[in-house]
Amino acid sequence: MIERPEHLGALRRLMARFPVVALLGARQVGKTTLAQSLARITSGPVTRFDLEDPGAVARLADPMLALGQLKGLVILDEVQHRPELFPSLRVLADRRPIRTRFLVLGSASPGLLRQSSESLAGRIAYYELPGLGLAEIGTGNAGKLWLRGGFPRAYLARSERDSFDWRRRFLRTFLERDLPQFGISAGAQAMHRFWSMLAHAHGQLWNASEIGRSMGLADTTVRGYLDKMSDAFVMRQLQPWHENLSKRQVRAPKVYVRDSGLLHALLDIRTITQLDAQPKSGASWEGFVLEQSIQALRAASHECHFWRTHTGAELDLLVVRGRRRIGIEVKRTTAPTVTPSMRSALTDLKLTEFYVVHAGNATFPLSQEIRAVAFQELLGTLEPLR
Repeated sequence: MIERPEHLGALRRLMARFPVVALLGARQVGKTTLAQSLARITSGPVTRFDLEDPGAVARLADPMLALGQLKGLVILDEVQHRPELFPSLRVLADRRPIRTRFLVLGSASPGLLRQSSESLAGRIAYYELPGLGLAEIGTGNAGKLWLRGGFPRAYLARSERDSFDWRRRFLRTFLERDLPQFGISAGAQAMHRFWSMLAHAHGQLWNASEIGRSMGLADTTVRGYLDKMSDAFVMRQLQPWHENLSKRQVRAPKVYVRDSGLLHALLDIRTITQLDAQPKSGASWEGFVLEQSIQALRAASHECHFWRTHTGAELDLLVVRGRRRIGIEVKRTTAPTVTPSMRSALTDLKLTEFYVVHAGNATFPLSQEIRAVAFQELLGTLEPLR
């Protein structure tokens, strides 16, 4: 098991401030393991309910009776199966003094987020758990992380074949069991085709009409599919940044398969040799670096954008929080240079920091305002947002 101290510390801080904390993330990303780590270091009683266990569900038939007498930490795993629990949690969270703190785990869904935010407004904090990152596996294992992705079981598998087989099983289970719970009834085969199309569009502008025509569906239908897969943390829609600039700017989002290992499973890439020879290698590298950069900055999804104008100027990642405007450009090269597009982004977006992340070994200034950063030194360069 790989320890995840940064996420554990963040979770402990939220638990100290809020009576209810929702730990969200994709299936198998390590939410239950992190909750167990929290339970081990928690003083006082800990009670856990697995809401995929019929026995636990039966115990919660009367939630006020089952939860009302508990003290300490209560963990509700897979809470998306019982969103009707949230009104009861509101009553219990309002008791003074606070006797019980609730940690709810789940793969996000629109219904879960809506009901929890409505029932627990002001009482709940949300924490998104990503896959394994450089801070946990070390930069020396970055190639393995890129190929296998950040799902712990895929990364820790004994061999490349075992890792690939696990990811293929994950894809099948997600399509057959999880997506129907999000209200998608198109069938596993059709959704596998849709996800494969998204994999081939990885890092590109989203074109709902084109994919809709390919599947014989309305663009509104495929747009809904993408939204629900984004809600499940398996896709990222990187939204364009808009400002009142004189230049015409692109308004469609860019789409990424969030986990590079799942991307490679969808593209049938099994080894690093195959990956290096693949035409999608550059797009895969871009998405991988962007996800690791977002993790390093601890940026929320709504703070992350890309920028592109109709004249060709673009920026892979723009992160905005308060007065900080961080620009990141990804180049799979060992010798990056300053381009006119970079100068345009620096000026038009009023960037406070600009990094060009590359595949070489050296970190050095490209200009007075732009710094080339070796990917292996990413964590030492990007400071978390405050």
